[in-house]
Amino acid sequence: MSALSIPFKFYFPPTTATSFPPSQTKPHNLTFQRRTRTTTKTACTASENPKQRQNPKKNRTEAKTETTSDDVEKGIDPAGFLAKRGISHKAFALFLRERYKVLKDMKDEILKRHENFMILASGFELLGMHRHPEPRVDYMEWAPGARYCAIVGDFNDWSPTENCAREHYFGHDDYGYWFIILQDKLREGEEPEKYYFQMYNYVDDYDKGDSGVTVEELLRKANEEYWEPGENRYSNNRFEGPVKLYEQIFGPNGPQTMEDLPDIPDPKTRYKEWAAEHGPSRTAAMDSGKEYDIYNVIVDPEWHEKIRALKPPIAYWFETRKGRKAWMKKYIPGIPHGSKYRVYFNTPNGPLERVPAWATYVQPEVDGKQAYAIHWEPSPEQAYKWKNRSPKVPKSLRIYEAHVGISGSEPKISSFNDFTDKVLPHIKEAGYNAIQLIGIVEHKDYFTVGYRVTNYFAVSSRYGTPEDFKRLVDEAHGLGLLVFLEIVHSYAAADEMVGLSMFDGSNDCFFRTGKRGQHKFWGTRMFKYGDPDVLHFLVSNLNWWIVEYQIDGFQFHSVSSMLYTHNGFASFTGDLEEYCNQYVDKDALVYLILANEILHYLHPNIVTIAEDATFYPGLCEPTSQGGLGFDYYVNLSVPDMWSTFLESVPDHEWNMTKIVNTLVSNREYADKMLMYAENHNQSISGRRSFAEILFGEIDENSHHYKESLLRGSSLHKMIRLITLTIGGRAYLNFMGNEFGHPKRVEFPSSSNNNSYLLANRCWDLLAKDGVHCDLFSFDKDMMKLDENQRVLSRGFPNIHHVNDSSMVISYIRGPLVFVFNFHPTESYDSYSIGVEEAGEYQIIMNTDEIKYGGQGKLKENQYLLKTISKRVDGLRNCLEVSLPSRTAQVYKLRRILRI
Repeated sequence: MSALSIPFKFYFPPTTATSFPPSQTKPHNLTFQRRTRTTTKTACTASENPKQRQNPKKNRTEAKTETTSDDVEKGIDPAGFLAKRGISHKAFALFLRERYKVLKDMKDEILKRHENFMILASGFELLGMHRHPEPRVDYMEWAPGARYCAIVGDFNDWSPTENCAREHYFGHDDYGYWFIILQDKLREGEEPEKYYFQMYNYVDDYDKGDSGVTVEELLRKANEEYWEPGENRYSNNRFEGPVKLYEQIFGPNGPQTMEDLPDIPDPKTRYKEWAAEHGPSRTAAMDSGKEYDIYNVIVDPEWHEKIRALKPPIAYWFETRKGRKAWMKKYIPGIPHGSKYRVYFNTPNGPLERVPAWATYVQPEVDGKQAYAIHWEPSPEQAYKWKNRSPKVPKSLRIYEAHVGISGSEPKISSFNDFTDKVLPHIKEAGYNAIQLIGIVEHKDYFTVGYRVTNYFAVSSRYGTPEDFKRLVDEAHGLGLLVFLEIVHSYAAADEMVGLSMFDGSNDCFFRTGKRGQHKFWGTRMFKYGDPDVLHFLVSNLNWWIVEYQIDGFQFHSVSSMLYTHNGFASFTGDLEEYCNQYVDKDALVYLILANEILHYLHPNIVTIAEDATFYPGLCEPTSQGGLGFDYYVNLSVPDMWSTFLESVPDHEWNMTKIVNTLVSNREYADKMLMYAENHNQSISGRRSFAEILFGEIDENSHHYKESLLRGSSLHKMIRLITLTIGGRAYLNFMGNEFGHPKRVEFPSSSNNNSYLLANRCWDLLAKDGVHCDLFSFDKDMMKLDENQRVLSRGFPNIHHVNDSSMVISYIRGPLVFVFNFHPTESYDSYSIGVEEAGEYQIIMNTDEIKYGGQGKLKENQYLLKTISKRVDGLRNCLEVSLPSRTAQVYKLRRILRI
């Protein structure tokens, strides 16, 4: 019985990832709907020139007038945030409108190549190595400069001719995408499938169809259930009807060739002749009175309703799909799981081998100069099965930054499993609600920390397998921790043998040519952001980590490197002219806008963070209003300030005004600010952690040992407390710094004889009583302070007291009053601090407590204070507080007194 009697339409995916027929293109802009997650609408732009803010009303009017344009879509204002912020800068407003036109043109170009933006972000579904429902594996790669492409590996004895596709042949399109099929091999004694549509569900444990029921039997059952007797007659005998019709028109001895065929009357004439002899028909070609509609078919309504009521025998169809058990019995994989392979190109400059750009698992060779991809297709028994969902995004982020490789105590590279089993429980105990992992994506040389990325879709094999990393993310989610990645799309490794440089033999495949293609100081390559295929690669890469590994967010590393032709190495005064001159890269800005739009549309709960030392205007503004669409930005000036103070400025010369101005940066943008006292940058590259600065040179036998230890402990706590509580909604800490890790990070390299001595963390310090255990207790309580009192998620604090002579800072945030005495020697018994509400205030945190390594100078009767009706700091009431030197207290309003 013929399979064609089943009324199904088969779908076969296109053989290229990007090319579509002209009829499918939609050359118009796509406006994404607003994401469902509620966020506070604030911005994080650069500080404006004071001269530009003299007349806000006038400035708002000018900015609003400037953005009026016929090509602006409804709801989109390319320079909208300028009017929102009352900024008037004609050159920058013009630049934003020009950038918007570049964005529109890029979207149009993308939609000529892709059906929609979701397909743009889903290149990993076709490119790279993928199992096909039929018994085969498909490989696709983008290499426009190559003339010949083949897959070589241990599965085909590294033969460049066995699995190949050539230019101008099937498997290569006009955009430079190569397509290769690796057929699974029949086992000895097995026969090929009789039906072309037979599919095997190889990667899933799906055994329907493995029971031995033949396809013929299933099709017979389906036909008997669907068709009534006689209804499938013409399906089984497709030429019976045409033959009879031919005989009716021309007779049994009609013409045999096209030349013998006489003129045939049009359907209308033939129908009228037939109807005159047989009468009207309920199902026939009828003339409806329109010249173009003479083939209008009038269907028998009873028959039509009966056919519509029938349900296609889908269940039988799925029975024809065989599972893994049947596949293993019949086939040997064309490329087995764990196979090593590379892509082989023939180029105008000769043959070369490369690690595929979309490879998902890569291992270096022994010498480290080359690498090979690993075909990762584990069996259902070995594949990781997810157990937990991602937690909801909290209103405030307490991020624990970590590097898996240095997370162990031993001088070696730690694994994903080590981190999952030992470090994740510590992070949960410490009170953080998110982790940010650096160095996860496969990169060149361990000592580069992870910033010279070579393979963007692969987790680093140094730490384990993709399944191991999935387990890490899943266990973190189970503990209520979000998982962020630091992603490096601002540049790439320049190594040709292991990275993307000269990938297809040409210098302009993924990267710019000439000086624009080289980072001026770091020796890395710069992406060609204006190329739709490079955008396809980068946006798909972001989406890949979310879809495959359930990542919850990204910190975009060194955004300034990509935004400027000088890579951000220039002096910035804050004048908006510096953000719209000839050194600004519009293509890079367009990429960041597209990335944020697409990510937040596809994944409404995703978190994106910009690390930009230049504070580019509009970083966290909505893309529809001329912004870049990030959720947070990093205030990089804060750790630099603390480092300078600790290393170069005597304690009594610390300037309170500078501290506050640096921490606050700009009040209007505080909600989107991520701050940290120190991250990994303060511990690597020859620099020292704060704890090493504070404790590293203390001599235990010195007469001033206890005094020096107290100083270091006090400043360590105060710096973290003010950094956490005075700024925005996000705070970050690097692994180990929460307990004052006494040593810097130093990755093994030739300069230290490849030593791992400083490439670890001293977790054993937490098991001993002493300063490190005390600092960890304080950090845990500081995290609890935010969790219980919602410090970060509250509005911006009222900073009402900054005294450079007494070195005291005080501010109010909600019902909490924070007081800091940075003076190295002066203590104050009754220091007046203004408060608005009259009432009773109780200390809920004191850095000088003995359990935190302090002296415990405040007694219990000093923990509860009543306000005095005296106007101080411009507020109606005041507290007279005791402030020992180098201490800080947090007071909470417990009871309001009516006066």
